[in-house]
Amino acid sequence: MHTDSYPQLIPLVILIPAIGAFINLFWGKRLTERVSGWIGITAALLSFVISWLIVSHVHGAHGAGSVVNPPAFFDGWIRIESIGLDIPWQFRVDPITSVMLLVVTGVGSLIHIYSMGYMHGDPKFSRFFAFLNMFLMFMLILVTGNNFLMMFVGWEGVGLMSYLLIGFNWDKGGALGRKNANAARKAMIVNRVGDFGILMSVFLIFWTFGTLNFYSPGETANVCYALEVNHLGECEKKGEHSETEGEGAAVVPAEGETTAEGEHSETEATTAEGEHSETTAAEGEHGETEATTDEHGETTTAEGEHGEEAEGEHGAPVALEDIDNSQFEPKQLGVFGQTKYYMELPEGDAGRMISFGPFELDFGQVLFLILIFMMLGVAGKSAQIPLFIWLPDAMAGPTPVSALMHAATMVTAGVFLLVRSNVFLDYAPEARFVIAIIGSTTALMAGYIAIGQWDIKRVLAYSTISQLGFMVAAVGLGAYVAAIFHLATHAVFKALLFLGSGSVIHGVEHGHHHGHGHGHDSHDDHHDDHAAHHDDFDPQDMRNMGGLGNRMPLTYITYLFGTFALAGLPFFAGFWSKDEILADAWHVGFDEGHLEGYIVLGLLLAAAACTAFYMWRQVQMVFHGQPRSEGAANAPESSAWMVIPLLILAFFSFTIGFMNVPTNGPFHGFFGWKDYEFKHFLESSVPSLTGKTPLEFNWLLAIGAVALAFAAIAFAHSRYAGDKALENREDPNIANRLDPLYANRATRQIWSLANARMYWDEIYGALIEQPYNRLADFFANVVDWRFLHDYFHDTVLKKGYDTLAGLLARPFDLGIIDGAVNGVGWLIGFFSGRMRGLQTGYVRTYAVVLLFGVVVVIVLMLLPLIQARAGQ
Repeated sequence: MHTDSYPQLIPLVILIPAIGAFINLFWGKRLTERVSGWIGITAALLSFVISWLIVSHVHGAHGAGSVVNPPAFFDGWIRIESIGLDIPWQFRVDPITSVMLLVVTGVGSLIHIYSMGYMHGDPKFSRFFAFLNMFLMFMLILVTGNNFLMMFVGWEGVGLMSYLLIGFNWDKGGALGRKNANAARKAMIVNRVGDFGILMSVFLIFWTFGTLNFYSPGETANVCYALEVNHLGECEKKGEHSETEGEGAAVVPAEGETTAEGEHSETEATTAEGEHSETTAAEGEHGETEATTDEHGETTTAEGEHGEEAEGEHGAPVALEDIDNSQFEPKQLGVFGQTKYYMELPEGDAGRMISFGPFELDFGQVLFLILIFMMLGVAGKSAQIPLFIWLPDAMAGPTPVSALMHAATMVTAGVFLLVRSNVFLDYAPEARFVIAIIGSTTALMAGYIAIGQWDIKRVLAYSTISQLGFMVAAVGLGAYVAAIFHLATHAVFKALLFLGSGSVIHGVEHGHHHGHGHGHDSHDDHHDDHAAHHDDFDPQDMRNMGGLGNRMPLTYITYLFGTFALAGLPFFAGFWSKDEILADAWHVGFDEGHLEGYIVLGLLLAAAACTAFYMWRQVQMVFHGQPRSEGAANAPESSAWMVIPLLILAFFSFTIGFMNVPTNGPFHGFFGWKDYEFKHFLESSVPSLTGKTPLEFNWLLAIGAVALAFAAIAFAHSRYAGDKALENREDPNIANRLDPLYANRATRQIWSLANARMYWDEIYGALIEQPYNRLADFFANVVDWRFLHDYFHDTVLKKGYDTLAGLLARPFDLGIIDGAVNGVGWLIGFFSGRMRGLQTGYVRTYAVVLLFGVVVVIVLMLLPLIQARAGQ
């Protein structure tokens, strides 16, 4: 198979997990645990292999995008010809998509493998793997769609699967089952609030642009870059900063397609003009070439009108009009191409005004509303202020679910959506400012709360919220590549940490069972998070741990790798990705003089210090010192199914960051590594990167950030090292085991506020939940029961009906209807009684009557003659 046909494989990336989920869902109970697990694992691994093929195609084509029509939807997906509505089910293959494919399927596959050991013995084993495959399927729909509605299908799908997986153990008895069910409902309800924002954003987009497609088939996403790599011209370079150099490495052919309807998809393009990037759509611009392919992977090339051609990679001529979008009318472009067209119109121009019936808004104002509503949805899905409160409770699900949600799927969906909408953001600095402030504030808030948590997974949950804040803040700064770079590195080391925590919990619980004489029954080898035991022992509470470094050495070593990466220590993954966000904040603030740069830099530095502190606190409490429970003292190392994914993730937690080493930084030119390779890879999908000078490595900032991290670790070490991790650690009542920061009067209030999670749940309970419950109680008991049922139903309806029925039954029915009928009967009876006397049975009587009748008839016949004679 030629690499040009690899994009045609993208439907299989979704179809294969769907098949795996279908088999396990309907036939899983008939399969053995091993067979069921291997079906799920194989589905995830096959999707990963196909994702690698797609990435190799995108890299070989230098970022050229493709729009793929799957065979089942050649006639469209949602089409209403009477109103001109046509929303296709199309896949988009480009650098942003390919990065997300690798993250979702790569980390997802390791989590599937880990689950084979973690879920061993669970009676719902096959259902769990079915749900994991479905989670993967919906997330892949989300990241591969070419329009906002297809994206929303995946968006809602991962929301549904999170509900099912968070509440996976809803059927456990007592308080545990209620807790799991409540956590699942909380996630569902809070995300529905965010989804209102997404729906409003989608409605506004369709109303404004008349389409939901990101790009039309044949359109070029980054004209400037396509012209440059095809040597057809050079963009006018404005400003000095960009996240990448914008250098074209090789010539890219312009590719086209014949779609199912026989239309030619020429090339795909648009540019965006933002705070860090300004380009023109004139003939002299440069940009990327984008292509669409048909079901056979066949491509065609177009020859230009202006005679300006370049030889493509495969010898195909590439003309200027093939890649500058001049073949499209504005309304034929996707939403991002139309955005550039509208924003290049002068302010006050009638073409910029969007009509909403009785009023009109300027396009820039509509774009701001679109992004603010979109950010509301992102706040729900990616756990930002004010909708982050569901994510810590989501720890109720099994640990592999936590790893999958926090690392590779669901919570990263909001960041992906913002990066995908980078063209919108380039033209809306006010919206970016709001996003930057929300992200950086969330990062510090969640990092601070993590300092005071006892649950090993809850610490990581707040850590995820904090790191998502870093990514959202990066988007707000216009540092889109830094955001998705941190998304990719964070997926690796946060998956490592969550799976490591699962290994710890698994070991502590088994150690507790062993200490209480339960042994290790091969049929009861599964750990249920916060499982109900015969006692109140909690295997997730770090106060019950300690000394696990000796008992679980592989888990300990790999956990250190994840901790160092999350803390941003040199030269682990987080060092590169987190510091790139800080460097962009420094540039936006100190070099460009924008307020959000100063704010974001200060808040994120504080959040980074919190990160290093709470992670080293956790390492000391979990792995160092003496065991504080029988579970910790007897904890075994996890099985190979669980340890091997940890080792793989630990390796990548150190190495993955090297894919984007900065200019003049450590490892600059080392072993042939290219500077900002990852940024160059994404450039064709992020127009604002092209034509700008890249940032050089900021030694001062990097050294300062690393020094801050080491200082935080040193402070945590001084408070928690060895047996200092807890005051009263021997007390059998776990509630009496105090944190050293709480035991110290100087820091007691600071720690207590973090431990109480800044009273967010209490505040929401007082301001939202309790008023809502009171309102619901009012509607249920007062309005529905007392008014509608007792008063309206019993008094108004029932009594009114009874009165009307009585009126109709007695006066009308009995008096009139029955009276008339009975009267007729009485008259008939009366006259028949009188006439009955005439029936004597005597012949003489009948003869007299006959004679009398004859006389009467004769008289009647003669009466006219008599009257006539009398008149004479």
